[in-house]
Amino acid sequence: MAFDGRLLGGIGVLAAVVETGNFVRAGAALGLTPSGVSRAVARLEARVGVRLFDRSPRAVVLTDEGRRFHAEVRPLLAGLEEAAENAAGAAVAVRGRLRVNTDPWFARLVLAPRLAGFLDAHPALSLELIVRDGLGDPVAEGVDIALRFGEPEPSELIVRKVLETRILTCAAPAYLARRGRPEHPRDLAGHDCLLFPDPATGRPFTWEFHRGGEVVAVAVRGRLVVNDLATKLAACAAGLGVAQTFALGVDGLLAGGVLEQVLEAWAEERFALFAYYPSRRLPPARVRAFLDFVLEAVGRGAEQGAG
Repeated sequence: MAFDGRLLGGIGVLAAVVETGNFVRAGAALGLTPSGVSRAVARLEARVGVRLFDRSPRAVVLTDEGRRFHAEVRPLLAGLEEAAENAAGAAVAVRGRLRVNTDPWFARLVLAPRLAGFLDAHPALSLELIVRDGLGDPVAEGVDIALRFGEPEPSELIVRKVLETRILTCAAPAYLARRGRPEHPRDLAGHDCLLFPDPATGRPFTWEFHRGGEVVAVAVRGRLVVNDLATKLAACAAGLGVAQTFALGVDGLLAGGVLEQVLEAWAEERFALFAYYPSRRLPPARVRAFLDFVLEAVGRGAEQGAG
């Protein structure tokens, strides 16, 4: 069967529309007029036999069939782009735009303080951080890599564990001077605890404490519930109560005396950070460089927090 080059061209236009959000910006990126983009999409829809976009004066949105089609063809486009880079001798060149999806905690406390060195090391690279609570749809959004804490979410993406960090229990020195230092997890029943809600239920998580294979669950109580980990940490530093937090990202607060760790012997619980890829192929050089940066610059903090 002869290869239809127009099909590949239409798929490239489709990807540009998804990435830029509308026909006008896609046309500017591709050197086409908006009507040229519209005709290319229409030809592609006729070729595959389904409507790929819902169009309105205000927005162009993928249909369900369009999302599935784009999810299937985007890895193929990425493979073609990588093959072209390889042919040009750019397999190890870290360049272009890197889109990273990450949660607010990792972005604020871990990535942001360390990004200058990464960008200085790769002057031909531009970085776009998409900071939000949920994973979303990385394929449809053109995300190169996503970084998320916790058990992997159901996804067709490739998932790789990047690192683990301990869960610490901390409080401000002023709070401990006022309320005393807990010696056992059950002592927290008499303390103000800063709570984080389970997104699935809306109710605060039960705290767990791990020591030598023993696990103690404590239904802690508190008057403050915060759905942002960085805000909860700031409230803890202000003396509002006891908080559980990732070891990763708080080493400066502990070393500077802003926070003190309590129940040190019960801090063996670990939480994993996972990377999500949109393709089974070897990721491009810019993605590999970013992962190396996370492992080298951030991994040292995780190891220090591992105790």
